Amino acid sequence: MDLRRAKACIARVGGTNCDLEVKVALEHLGLKTEILHMKQILKRGLSEYHLLVFPGGFSYGDYVRAGAIWGKEVHSKIKSELEAFIEEEKLVMGVCNGFQVMIEAGILPNGELVEVPKAALANNASAKYECRWVYIKVERGETPFTGDLGTGELLKIPVGHGEGRFIPASEESLKELIDEGCVLFRYAMPNGEAAGGRYPYNPNGSVYDIAGICNGKGNVMGMMPHPERAFFGWQLPEGRSAPYGDGKRIFQGIIKYLQKY
Repeated sequence: MDLRRAKACIARVGGTNCDLEVKVALEHLGLKTEILHMKQILKRGLSEYHLLVFPGGFSYGDYVRAGAIWGKEVHSKIKSELEAFIEEEKLVMGVCNGFQVMIEAGILPNGELVEVPKAALANNASAKYECRWVYIKVERGETPFTGDLGTGELLKIPVGHGEGRFIPASEESLKELIDEGCVLFRYAMPNGEAAGGRYPYNPNGSVYDIAGICNGKGNVMGMMPHPERAFFGWQLPEGRSAPYGDGKRIFQGIIKYLQKY
């Protein structure tokens, strides 16, 4: 596809606060991007878009639990349309609160909007909000989101959440995620070894150090770290002179996929 014909939609509701950063990142790479309130999406639909992003923040104040209210709204109001969007192999991305929304809506882990979520993003094991830079390791390359990355590559990207501890519904569910290649990113040590649950390298206590997952086809992805906060070099804590951070690599994967779509 000619990238000039592609378009991204960043969804928002009251409480989202990372929508503009994602828009800046995508438009910097040449992808036309709109930020739409959920009410606008209900009126206009998703047919004209090729990427749907659920951004970070605190949707609806994260009452009940993080992402729960918006997740149930997504499930009840745009379930059929979103399933068709996914079936067409368009892209859906959730970051932090957006990942929580996707879990609550049942979009992940399996890419289908099931009634009862098959995983949870629970309170951090530290029982506090974690805002820090972490290392994540690419577990599966060659997906629409890791098309610019190879399996085993290490990225430095920040997290900022209070409920990010990934817990699958069962040991069987975890095995299924691993066997089907649905674990996309895992928290790691600076030397590239798995964090092994060690704090603060695994900042929230996620099972199997899971930082991000995708569906089997790889076109639906959710992650707790914020790639949009590690896009430009000036966002990095080291203040290094490099023009870009590691987060850009994830967005570049999206662009490569859409150019081939």
